[in-house]
Amino acid sequence: MSVLSGKGALVTGGSRGIGKAIVERLTADGADVVFCYQHSAEAAEQVAKETGAHAVRADLASKEDLARLFAEAEERLPGVDILVNNAATAEAQKPMTEITDEDYERVFAVNTRSVFLAIQWAGRVMRDGGRIVSVSSLNTLVPAPTLSLYCGSKGAMEQFTKVAARELGVRGITVNTVSSGATDTDMLRGANPPEALEQTPAFTALRRLGRSDDIAAVVAFLAGPDGRWVTGQNVLATGGLLL
Repeated sequence: MSVLSGKGALVTGGSRGIGKAIVERLTADGADVVFCYQHSAEAAEQVAKETGAHAVRADLASKEDLARLFAEAEERLPGVDILVNNAATAEAQKPMTEITDEDYERVFAVNTRSVFLAIQWAGRVMRDGGRIVSVSSLNTLVPAPTLSLYCGSKGAMEQFTKVAARELGVRGITVNTVSSGATDTDMLRGANPPEALEQTPAFTALRRLGRSDDIAAVVAFLAGPDGRWVTGQNVLATGGLLL
């Protein structure tokens, strides 16, 4: 029997990159999965076809879309056992002095408020012994210019993890964060010039960029039975980029 057989999982942002790899891994481990996407309809349909997961279009900045996503997850899953908060935006990469109110509201709505609401929902409907995993970033520990909104929004997520771990632990629910390092995704390649990506592996202990399935494997461990004694942690999945 697969380790996650009979378990139901909701993954946000599952049509590409790390989110896609997480959907693939959780379904391979036996879970029934609902995942959301916003723009990549064709990619989401392909992931759903290949994995048997169910795709839901949702803008995580919209409370109405979130409520619909949660309702559909409850309807389609055998129960809610796993929540993976993966979706995020890295919009508005600019100096703090140039950030607008609209920039701030959009990034925090997607990266922070949606995570808070998802954890809140999961805390209400998740079966005892469940797992909540949120995908953060090494940038909360190694901040960089122009990333104030991204770093700040992800940092809040990490604090939600610690509080939720305390609050939900009495029910056997674990809550953790996985901070990815330089992982070879469309987002990474879109935000960095090729020469920077060529140099990055030299700064890692394992001498390569991360792959999406590297992060998915860590998420799967935390979401599975062997992760039962790990909670309230920020696991650095960086290949030794930060030691």
